[in-house]
Amino acid sequence: MIHLITGGQRCGKSEYAERLVLEQSENPIYLATSRVWDDGHRARIEAHKARRGKEWENIEEEKALSSHDFTGRVVLLDCITLWLTNIFFDNGDQDDKTLEDAKAELDKTLSQDCDWVIVSNEVGLGGHPGNAIAMRFNDLQGRINQYIAQKADFVSLVISGIPLEIKSPK
Repeated sequence: MIHLITGGQRCGKSEYAERLVLEQSENPIYLATSRVWDDGHRARIEAHKARRGKEWENIEEEKALSSHDFTGRVVLLDCITLWLTNIFFDNGDQDDKTLEDAKAELDKTLSQDCDWVIVSNEVGLGGHPGNAIAMRFNDLQGRINQYIAQKADFVSLVISGIPLEIKSPK
């Protein structure tokens, strides 16, 4: 099972995802993808950690998601946007390579026999980016979100803390 949860920045996606996962497992995995970019970002990461209880097994992985064995587990992957950012900046101006690398890693990762709840941002909801790098990234993020949504059994859009189901099995 794959459940993609998307929405704008600070809309309540992670909190909703955490609640869903805890309904499915007493000992889920929290797969965190963020690099620590600066002190402010470090503080946000620590706030996320503090919000979670001891029932979570935390794994921090910037890019090689498939290097971990999640067989039989419920995994919250938070978040695709930060994970794609890592690949994007490591690949420089090679946007096609970034998209190929991301899709290949997702294919390996999501083929594991486990349940996934995946958080991602709808970066295009925030208006037109102010520079070329941000525009390139927004395009890649939109494409990878579509790729995951096609594979997902469920897709939810969170707006102001309220989840809206936009895809479910028939």
